[in-house]
Amino acid sequence: MWLDLRKIIESPGASAPFAVTLDPEQLRIGAIAGFKRPPEARGEVVNTAGLLNLRGELRAEMICVCDRCGTAFDREKILPLDAPLAADVSDEASPDVFPIEGDGIDVSAVAETLFILNTESKCLCRDDCKGLCPQCGKNLNDGPCGCAAPVDPRLAALAQLLDGGDEQ
Repeated sequence: MWLDLRKIIESPGASAPFAVTLDPEQLRIGAIAGFKRPPEARGEVVNTAGLLNLRGELRAEMICVCDRCGTAFDREKILPLDAPLAADVSDEASPDVFPIEGDGIDVSAVAETLFILNTESKCLCRDDCKGLCPQCGKNLNDGPCGCAAPVDPRLAALAQLLDGGDEQ
C-alpha cells in the first residue's frame, strides 16, 4: 500500500494514518506453515520536529510447526511497529531507517520487513517441549516411549562387561 506523505513532510506534528492487509505468502518463513487470516498492520506516520516515524501495530494469527516435535499449533503475534523514515538513506551507519521514495512510502514493504526481522529463529509449541524420541520417533510430550536408553558407543565395551559379568 502506497502512502502519500506530501501533506506531512513539511508539517511538524502532522500525521498520516494507514491500515494495510499484508500478503501471507510473503511472510511464510521458518516454522510458519500458514495464517488463519491475512496479517494486518495499522498505525500512522508521524512528523515529529521534521523527523518521520512509522508507528503502529501488526497482528498475525499463524499456524506454526514446532521445531522440536513437529506438531502444528496456533500462535498469535502482535508486533509493535516503530520505524524511522528518511528521504536520504545513503548512510550505511543507519540500516534501520526506511527510505522514502519520492513523496511516499510502501507501508506494506516496511511492515513485511519488520515482521520478518522480528520472527523468532526457533519456534516451539511450548517452552518445555520434549521433542521426539531419536530412536522410535514418538512425541515425548505425550509421555515416555519405552525405548532403552542409548549406550554411548565409547562405553559399549564396558556395557558388555556389565551385562556378562554375572555368568562366571
